[in-house]
Amino acid sequence: MGKSYPLISAVIPVYGCGTCLKDLCSRIINTIESIPADLEIILVNDASPDNAWETILELHGQDRRIKGVDFARNFGQHHAITAGLDYASGDWIVVMDCDLQDRPEEIAALYEKAREGYEVVFANRVERQDNWLKRNTSRMFYRVYDYFTGKTSDHTIANFSISERKVVLAFRQMREQNRFFPLFIQWMGYKTASVPVEHNARKEGKTSYNPKKLITLATDAIISQSNKPLRLSIQFGFLLALGSFLYGLYLFVRYFFLAQPVQGWTSVMVSIYFIGGLVFFNFGILGMYIGKVFNEAKGRPLYLIRETTESNDEQR
Repeated sequence: MGKSYPLISAVIPVYGCGTCLKDLCSRIINTIESIPADLEIILVNDASPDNAWETILELHGQDRRIKGVDFARNFGQHHAITAGLDYASGDWIVVMDCDLQDRPEEIAALYEKAREGYEVVFANRVERQDNWLKRNTSRMFYRVYDYFTGKTSDHTIANFSISERKVVLAFRQMREQNRFFPLFIQWMGYKTASVPVEHNARKEGKTSYNPKKLITLATDAIISQSNKPLRLSIQFGFLLALGSFLYGLYLFVRYFFLAQPVQGWTSVMVSIYFIGGLVFFNFGILGMYIGKVFNEAKGRPLYLIRETTESNDEQR
């Protein structure tokens, strides 16, 4: 009877890097076979605009271990990761990006560390090969996130990781619309480690995370993980009300006991506009939370699939 090897699933969201896929899959296969382990590669096409699905079908035709999931439209990177994890059947599941900044050869180091008894191992990009803007916006994101959630995050850690199957099964139970893979995994509390890895410069294309999208991602992550903005809003409103009361008391004393009339149309109008702006700002914060609750209450699916490589095989 032949030796049984563990099955490692590699889950990869695909967007904007279709020409990298052949090199990516080749390097993943070489790395996994050297461990040794059985392998499946799950490529999730997140409506990539560069005919990535045709490349995925071609790769599947050459090697049945390479599987594909084609989204009906663009749902976002973390929804694509979720779909890949839903389809993964491995004993260990690797999540990585498709642009070859995550080096496939580092999977061996992640797996070796996991075998020491860890349930999750993240890749620690000690020297990130990103531009100045992306490095610093990422660092700022985690600082703001840590402040609002009371956690301590590492900005050098992203999606590149390996997780034991029970971790992925637990992840599948989390069906919120606002998704951020590494934060979800860290929240679950499984035994986690990290290993330093080499990080490559982007081979092609450019990141889809511009400053606007990063701000949206940060807002969604904070609102989904913390209610601290609401508490701060309440505290600030209380302090403002207290200050207004004390100032009103001061004016009362001046008018009735010191015979000093209160003047200042400008100061009154400025105060009204200032307080009105704060009220609308706080309504905005409350509205964002209500909007997220509304989105969750709809119960819509996290993603919609046009086809998979398996369904494509059946049609043939």
